[in-house]
Amino acid sequence: MLTRIDHIGIACFDLDKTVEFYRATYGFEVFHTEVNEEQGVREAMLKINETSDGGASYLQLLEPTREDSAVGKWLAKNGEGVHHIAFGTEDVDGDAAAIREKGVRVLYDEPRIGSMGSRITFLHPKDCHGVLTELVTSAKPSADHSSAEH
Repeated sequence: MLTRIDHIGIACFDLDKTVEFYRATYGFEVFHTEVNEEQGVREAMLKINETSDGGASYLQLLEPTREDSAVGKWLAKNGEGVHHIAFGTEDVDGDAAAIREKGVRVLYDEPRIGSMGSRITFLHPKDCHGVLTELVTSAKPSADHSSAEH
């Protein structure tokens, strides 16, 4: 069962400038940063709030580390802006299977590792009214995520 909006992914050309905009304009601070080599992105998670299920909601700012990454290609075509929405779930495998049975294409056969050690998969935007949709099962919390660069 989907329990919350986990994050909104925003593609940007310059992560540092975009982080500074969100900090200066809205007061959001960086909770976690990392480089995901598999997905070809450098990212910053800005925590917006805690949620009733023990999780949190974030803005995920994404800068491509290479032009051929999914985010790099998306930026080249669309420019900066909202890239995807992610819903939190306790069971990404089960929810992805249930959604697949409803005729929605799930982009990964098996969930992959996402931000902060989460397990993720994506749903095809053409099956979700034009919205790239991510399903996220958060990793168990560790002592400190603040600005941990992987």
